[in-house]
Amino acid sequence: MTLWALEIEYDGTPFMGWQRQKHGLTVQQVMAEAGAKLRGGGPVTQALASGRTDAGVHACAQVVQLELQNLSPFRIREGMNFHLRPHPIVVLRCCPAPEGWNARFSATSRSYRYIISNREVMPALEANRVWHVRQKLDEHAMQRAAQILVGHHDFSSFRASACQAKSPMRTLDFLSVRREGDKIFIEARARSFLHHQVRNMVGSLMRVGDGSWPESQMAEVLEAKKRAVAGLTAPAEGLYFMSVDYDPPLPLV
Repeated sequence: MTLWALEIEYDGTPFMGWQRQKHGLTVQQVMAEAGAKLRGGGPVTQALASGRTDAGVHACAQVVQLELQNLSPFRIREGMNFHLRPHPIVVLRCCPAPEGWNARFSATSRSYRYIISNREVMPALEANRVWHVRQKLDEHAMQRAAQILVGHHDFSSFRASACQAKSPMRTLDFLSVRREGDKIFIEARARSFLHHQVRNMVGSLMRVGDGSWPESQMAEVLEAKKRAVAGLTAPAEGLYFMSVDYDPPLPLV
């Protein structure tokens, strides 16, 4: 068997998140079962991902490691996609993993995107794909407030109570807010994130955008190191795992 790196995209709507659960379908379970079928049956193969996503969160380029046969990348991709049907998961690219590589621990950075539909009317075509916010948001104020969070900080105010990370210290390399028509895109990049960190930052930025908070309050929230002082946790459906970087880059095809 060969350890493979698989770049996948998925619609998180029907799943209980990435990690296998006792009750409910997960992306990890579907990937492992598809891998087992490609191998001809037998024990279900363990699938490990570059980042665990919550229920309802989507992925554009998640990377998963899986032990499979020593076949061509084309046959691995096509075989996995055949066995993944009818679930909304596809393998985009793949390659044999480099020696000593690990999908999670070898990652040097991860990127997320959050999408807000900022219009009066509920989205129909993008249901379960965006967070609908009716009131007009000031994306410029949100962008200025976002820069307060960039850097190495204690992100306890933006950390879920169930977060299992040993330390709340994280380095946020990039955070931006921009508008395209009636959509607001929030992009975040860091080596790693705390549980719900991106969604909690988005919920707080929304309070700035709708005028509930002055921009300066973001610094007060960060300094407080208390989850109760931050904004709401933005809904999962607007969040996308966009990409993960490795050094050296994976030779995906």
